[in-house]
Amino acid sequence: MSTKDFIEKDFYKVLGVPKDATEAEIKKAYRKLAREFHPDANKGNTRAEERFKEVSEANDVLGDPKKRKEYDDARALFGNGGFRPGPGAGGGQFNFDLGDLFGGAGGAGGAQSGSFGGGLGDVFGGLFNRGGAGTTRTQPRRGQDVDTEVTLSFTEAIEGATVPLRMTSQAPCKACSGTGDKNGTPRVCPTCVGTGQVARGSGGGFSLTDPCPDCKGRGLIAEHPCTECSGSGRAKSSRTMQVRIPAGVTDGQRIRLRGKGAPGERGGPAGDLYVTVHVGEHKVFGRKGDNLTVTVPVTFTEAALGGEVRVPTLGGSPVTLKLPPGTPNGRTMRARGKGAARKDGSHGDLLITVEVSVPKDLSGKARDALEAYREATAEEDPRAELFEAAKGE
Repeated sequence: MSTKDFIEKDFYKVLGVPKDATEAEIKKAYRKLAREFHPDANKGNTRAEERFKEVSEANDVLGDPKKRKEYDDARALFGNGGFRPGPGAGGGQFNFDLGDLFGGAGGAGGAQSGSFGGGLGDVFGGLFNRGGAGTTRTQPRRGQDVDTEVTLSFTEAIEGATVPLRMTSQAPCKACSGTGDKNGTPRVCPTCVGTGQVARGSGGGFSLTDPCPDCKGRGLIAEHPCTECSGSGRAKSSRTMQVRIPAGVTDGQRIRLRGKGAPGERGGPAGDLYVTVHVGEHKVFGRKGDNLTVTVPVTFTEAALGGEVRVPTLGGSPVTLKLPPGTPNGRTMRARGKGAARKDGSHGDLLITVEVSVPKDLSGKARDALEAYREATAEEDPRAELFEAAKGE
C-alpha cells in the first residue's frame, strides 16, 4: 500500500466504526465483516474478495494502537487526504495530489511504504520515526541510562542526604575523541546513510526501524578502528559525583536524575541516572508510609491513673504524651507533624504505641502494695465477658 493510499483511505469507514471507537468495537466490527466477506464463503465473488482485503487492511492498522495513532496523526496533518493550510492562507481546505507532494509521478501511486522521496519525506520521517531517505548527516545520540545503588541510614532517608556516587558508564573514547577511528576520520555508514537505523516492513502500510546492524546504530564506520575502543567510539569511564537524595525516600525506591547518566554522542543529550535506595533500620523508630512509629514503655500506674510521658522524636526535641486514665496496653496515639517529609513539604505523624511495662523484680514495699490492690479488686473479673461471649453461637 502506497503512502498516498495510506493517508487517503478511511479505514474507520471501511470497518463502519466511529473515529473514537474502542479496541473492542474495532475487533467486533472486523470479525463480523471478515466472516461476511471471507473468500471461502463467497467463492467466485471478486467484489467480496476485494472487500475482505480492504477489511483486513483496515484492521491491520486500526487494530494496532501504535499504528492507529500514526494513522490518525497523518490524517489530521493532511486533512484526510487534503492538505490543511495554516491561518492566513485563505481559510477552508484545498486539495493537492498527494503523489506530487511525495515527489512521485502525480498520482501514479506515490512513494512506496518504507521509502519516502523528497518533498514531504522528511515530515513523515519524523511522524513514522525514520529519517528522510536523502539525508547523509549523522544524528546526535542520547547517552545511555545508568543504574546505581546507594545505602542510607534511617535518619538520612528521613532527612535527606548528599552522598558521593562513583559510577562507571560509557563515554566518548578519549583516544579517538569519540570517532571510533584512530585517525579521527570515520566514514558515513553506507547501509543506513548515516542515520543509524534501517527500515523493516511491518505489513501495515509503513515501515518500522531497527538499529543498523553494520554500524550498530552509530551512523559511522571506522576505516582504522581505534585500539582503545575497538572502533565503537565509546569507552568505560569512571567518575564520582555528589548526588542529593531527597528527604523522605523509602527502602527500595528508585530515583531518576535527569541528564546525570552517560554522556551523549555528537552533541546528543546525556542519559539519566537511576538510583535505587536501600535504607538501614533504626534501633528505636520504624516507618509506615509517611508516618514514623515508636513503642514507648509506660508503668502500670501511668496507664491506670494517667499521666504525662516524654517521647523522643527523630532528630528533634521530645514531645510530651498525655495518657488518659485507663489507657490500655497497645493503644496508639499520634504526634502530628513529627514523621517523614512529603513531596509537598508537609510531614507525616509520629505514631506512638503504649506498652505497659511489667517489672521482673519487686521490692517488698511494691509487692505489699500490689497484694493490697489484688485484694481490693478481687471481686472484679476481667474475663467474665469473654466467657459469656464464648457461650454464644
